[in-house]
Amino acid sequence: MDALLEVFGNFANLDWKMCVMWLIGGILIYLAIKKDMEPTLLLPMGFGAILVNLPLSGAIGEHGPISTLYDAGIANELFPLILFIGIGAMIDFGPLLSNPKLMLFGAAAQFGIFFTLCTASLFFADKDAASIAIIGAADGPTSIVVAQALGTPYVGAIMVAAYSYMALVPIIQPPVIKLLTTKKERMIRMPYVQREVSQTTKILFPIILTVIAGLIAPDSVALIGFLMFGNLIRECGVLNSLSETAQKVLANLITIFLGITIANQMQAEKFLSPATLLILGLGLVAFIVDTAGGILFAKFLNLFLKTKMNPMIGAAGISAFPMAGRVVHKMALKEDPQNFLLMQATGVNVSGQIASVIAGGMILNFFG
Repeated sequence: MDALLEVFGNFANLDWKMCVMWLIGGILIYLAIKKDMEPTLLLPMGFGAILVNLPLSGAIGEHGPISTLYDAGIANELFPLILFIGIGAMIDFGPLLSNPKLMLFGAAAQFGIFFTLCTASLFFADKDAASIAIIGAADGPTSIVVAQALGTPYVGAIMVAAYSYMALVPIIQPPVIKLLTTKKERMIRMPYVQREVSQTTKILFPIILTVIAGLIAPDSVALIGFLMFGNLIRECGVLNSLSETAQKVLANLITIFLGITIANQMQAEKFLSPATLLILGLGLVAFIVDTAGGILFAKFLNLFLKTKMNPMIGAAGISAFPMAGRVVHKMALKEDPQNFLLMQATGVNVSGQIASVIAGGMILNFFG
């Protein structure tokens, strides 16, 4: 009888906010399974959002298992840095090294960070605004590290926004791309010319880039260093088993942990608050402006180039690797089944990954 009363007591503890979070969790799970949109991110976040919004859930609280996981991997920035090793091992810098001018698009697509910084400064203190702006890096690990380092109380909301929008790039970017480009522009072909990049170059690149980034933005050393270390494992040619482990087992395991841990910040009381909803809105603006910045930069360059570039590749300059590159490639194929932009879009996407980490380091230098 007492157990039955306890069950009904749990139902009595339900409120509309919990139900809203269940709905949000259900939508994330639907997008992950039905639409196959980055399930390693959306599925654990969606399930976790439901889990932490059950009445009297034992998964949350000061000593709950998810809170323990948060303290072990997020509060000390361990998970994001380890994940960067896996991301670095996935990246092939070949397309970028064979066409270095693609780096320009990665830089242009970070405009959303600084636009959002100015906008967020109207509502939040400087360090909080800087932490929110880094959502525009489209890079979850960088967002976590910057937010933690600057000590903002909005770490949870920033994490949720950064990872949610990264996974939703296939929904966010296409309308912006279509709005800013004509069908004729989207059909521009960019033949890919394969240029041989030596293994020595591929080995030296992550080392040299780490040194340069460390001199330009010293606070980016941990971020860029772990990313480049992962790439060095890939390119050195003697650690193939470690490279494969980093790309698959390590990256997938940490991503699952991150998804569940981020969901701990989606408790109804925290999530459905004016400040959190404003941060989510500003994060969306950052992603849109990032995308627009890359596209408009490509269109600007086309004013001076004899051989025109497809401006869609500018949208791949946001960090969300490899989702943004895939989105551009698929859109090009939809307009023209013979238009293959995968290599160019991937090169730009890789440059965006580097640029976002450096931008995060610069934010830390200015506000840390």
